[in-house]
Amino acid sequence: MLKPGPLSLLQDGGRYGWQHLGVSPAGPLDLHAAAWANRLLGNPWGTPLLEVALGDLELLAEVDTWVAVCGADTPIGIDGQTRPAWSRFAVRAGQHLKLGFVRSGQRAYLAVAGGFRASAVLGSVSTQAREELGGLHGLGGKLVAGDLLSCAPARFALAASVPWTYQPDYRATPVLRVITGGDAAEFDEDQLQAFFARSWQLSPQSDRMGARLQGEALVAPERQWSQGVASGAIQVPADGQPIILMADRQTMGGYPLLGWLHPLDLSRLAQCPAHQHLRFIAVSLSDAQDELRRFYRFFGR
Repeated sequence: MLKPGPLSLLQDGGRYGWQHLGVSPAGPLDLHAAAWANRLLGNPWGTPLLEVALGDLELLAEVDTWVAVCGADTPIGIDGQTRPAWSRFAVRAGQHLKLGFVRSGQRAYLAVAGGFRASAVLGSVSTQAREELGGLHGLGGKLVAGDLLSCAPARFALAASVPWTYQPDYRATPVLRVITGGDAAEFDEDQLQAFFARSWQLSPQSDRMGARLQGEALVAPERQWSQGVASGAIQVPADGQPIILMADRQTMGGYPLLGWLHPLDLSRLAQCPAHQHLRFIAVSLSDAQDELRRFYRFFGR
């Protein structure tokens, strides 16, 4: 690792089975891009890869291998020669692989054939900084210059790319789907409708734990207890500014829940920059489940 960029993290499929102890799953924020990067290389679901926020990454290869880069639109070069995004390509020992600063989107996913090697903590190498778990050294740290990312040599006969119909346009204003539920019945009907009718902005205070929305405040019902929460849960705190829980979320929460963001739309939200305008529409639970099953079947989960 010659240059890690602002925030590069080792992630896999996530750390599941520990939420009863307060350990969040972590894992990639953009499941769609991460899954495609691994699929291009024939890697199983959840094979360890890099989540590169904002780009500006530089690696020196020490073995002949193949890599794939999907997600945010970032310039990709090998020794100054351009390579396409959403594709796999060869990298030879001694070559420099560079990702420039992103032009749209927020996070690129860099996978290597066979995956990056690191010791699992609680069954996963996913980096969770707040809980100091996972990552290259097992302590939840981001990647730094000088880190050695171990991988095996590999060879493919041909380059390959993701069909363009599966490559999102991160410049478009996203319309994100919401499954209403939780405490939705306790909201006044006009407040529930206002959530969908209003335009929201993504706050600069958003992070891997939660996407914070800014807009005309909602009036939320009171809640006197805490309950378990899942990724995509839409909390409405007392200030009326919704929070959408992401991969590094807490496992319990006491704010009223308006519903849950469609699991696949969490990927699109993860690629939105600060101040991005967002709109929401309702989707049925059954439709969301059907789409998620197709997604998992396609990627072999």
